[in-house]
Amino acid sequence: MKRHIPNMITCCNLLCGCVAVWLATRGAFAYAFLFILAGAMFDFFDGFAARKLGVSGPLGIQMDSLADDITFGLAPSMMLFCYLLPLIGWWSAVALLMAAFSALRLGKFNIDDRQKTSFIGLPTPANALFWGGITSMPYSMTTPTGHTDWIPWMLLAVSLVSCYLLVSGLPMLSFKFRNLSWRDNSSRYIFLAGCVVILVFCIIRACQYDRPVFVLFGGTGCILWYTIYNIILLFHPMRKGQLSDKK
Repeated sequence: MKRHIPNMITCCNLLCGCVAVWLATRGAFAYAFLFILAGAMFDFFDGFAARKLGVSGPLGIQMDSLADDITFGLAPSMMLFCYLLPLIGWWSAVALLMAAFSALRLGKFNIDDRQKTSFIGLPTPANALFWGGITSMPYSMTTPTGHTDWIPWMLLAVSLVSCYLLVSGLPMLSFKFRNLSWRDNSSRYIFLAGCVVILVFCIIRACQYDRPVFVLFGGTGCILWYTIYNIILLFHPMRKGQLSDKK
């Protein structure tokens, strides 16, 4: 029974992704995003349980990737597709490419030994958080006054950028702490401090406008900061020893 516990947790992740897809088709994007967040929690604990119980194996690895592609690949793709469908029609189907590129990203991760302590390419959960935050916002809150016909097309173009980042060779910071020292984790601590600032700002704005859903937009802000920060680290000496894929 013990060896099945991590796989049961992985199945909870997959079920969260399935519910998120269903909620996306109903237009309940904020609730769909909450199920993606729940899936992310299960995704963390399945690996944690496998390590603690000493029962990790090839079946769990394959199940984890399949569940992640549903929760962090298909679900955000469907959310963006359903979000844009009333605005630009069937052109919004381009957003579904993210599900395919997420599967490719996960497949590459499984066979790439360089990604044990860092990531290469945008992690699928990060991509899901980015789009979950955007689609959770009512369209009227994401657009300024005046002509806004270009915004859906911009979001569609950004989804193609996401597809590229998922399978790119860009080194990305991971959060597998070997210790808590500043020297070995300074880039991680700086990133987390930026996330705190972004989340506090979103909470304040949510209170100002009495729109709790604005808090969910913090996920988008944090992932945008994550991407920009990793690009900055490419040209900064702080990268040495913390983004290296050769450790």
